[in-house]
Amino acid sequence: MKRKGMPIIAILTVLLFTGCVGRNDTALDSTGIAQTEEIQTEEYEAQNEARTDGTDHAVLLYQGQASIRIITAEGKVIYVDPYVGNDYELYADLILVTHSHYDHNMVDKVQNRNPGCEIITQAEAIQNGEHQIFDLGYVTVEAVEAGYNSLHDVGGCVGYILTFSDGKSVYVTGDTSTTEQMPLLAEKSIDYAFFCCDGIYNMGLDEAAECAEMVGAKHNIPYHITAEEGVVFDRELAEKFGAPNRLIVEAGEEIIIE
Repeated sequence: MKRKGMPIIAILTVLLFTGCVGRNDTALDSTGIAQTEEIQTEEYEAQNEARTDGTDHAVLLYQGQASIRIITAEGKVIYVDPYVGNDYELYADLILVTHSHYDHNMVDKVQNRNPGCEIITQAEAIQNGEHQIFDLGYVTVEAVEAGYNSLHDVGGCVGYILTFSDGKSVYVTGDTSTTEQMPLLAEKSIDYAFFCCDGIYNMGLDEAAECAEMVGAKHNIPYHITAEEGVVFDRELAEKFGAPNRLIVEAGEEIIIE
């Protein structure tokens, strides 16, 4: 049997004694996004408990195109190149952007941000011509070269290597052709590497496979496979990625970084 709603008088009495009538608890956090402090804290704590899901490793959600969400073992949420999909409900601790093109930098899609949420774009990642390293405790983010083609200049594009607290690492190339730095990345013993493969504005499947051999990651994942508007993943094209240790991750699929 369903309970009837609380009588209006009772509701007003509760509001009067709790001081909620005419009260505005909404505050602006450092990002300028309006949040209700108490609700935000409760949601964050509940989310933090749920999203770790008992694993000792980071969990990566490939959203499609170049968009990735990572939840670290500590429960920190990282969004990389936000653009695809609507899986942005988790409160962000870090947002990474590889370059300024619209399909990589829709930062406004990440409306939920924790206090102290950091945003690192190519502007912060390259300082005085030098690629930067950011040690955030739960992850170390190393900016690396990207570009080397007509639409992506090496001075305005980056890739990122993320190394988590357990030592596991993920490399995202961003939009790029073969870079001078790629042969040197083999020394880093990267665990998972995402290579763009669209072949129109960046390297194609064959060049990306050659780059994967240079980098020598334990798992090589094709992403940003097509530049066709509205297509965020193409399984048929992904199957043509001839890299060693190939791992195909579908849009919407999660993998454990272990």
